[in-house]
Amino acid sequence: MSGGTEFDMDQERQRMMTSLDRQRGHVLSILDGLSEPQLRQAVLPSGWTCLGMVKHLISVERYWFRRIVRGELPEDSLPNERSAWQVEPLESSNEVFDSYRAEIAAANQIIATTPLDSPPLRRDEWWGSWEVPDLRFIVLHVVAETACHAGHLDVVRELLDGRQWLVQ
Repeated sequence: MSGGTEFDMDQERQRMMTSLDRQRGHVLSILDGLSEPQLRQAVLPSGWTCLGMVKHLISVERYWFRRIVRGELPEDSLPNERSAWQVEPLESSNEVFDSYRAEIAAANQIIATTPLDSPPLRRDEWWGSWEVPDLRFIVLHVVAETACHAGHLDVVRELLDGRQWLVQ
């Protein structure tokens, strides 16, 4: 690989990580200042809560980077789809946010040390014919999923207390 190609890969990796970190930061920022009851309040008919969404995003980070890219976690170590959204009554919002930050740090370390064109070490049955060719695809997928959920949180925050992320 030539020096120019390595620089381009490093620049691409940095841009991807910056984009992902911006979306993660949006999630944390839009929830900043909400009380514990507000973070646990279901606002939409589907019943999810802000903390539940953060728990889901924890499982997204853990699943894609630690399980799929690195092959670290067995199936029984992952929450099922429903439990990934559940916050235990004694689990504080600080614990949830700290867990999210810890998964972000673990994911960032994996992204920083794994070639973008590396194929995943695991493949899961539920993907069906969905192709997940490499880390690059996974990072872009997680950027899109995090951004989508950040938008959901924007709406819920506005319904909870009127705060708007993007004021028009």
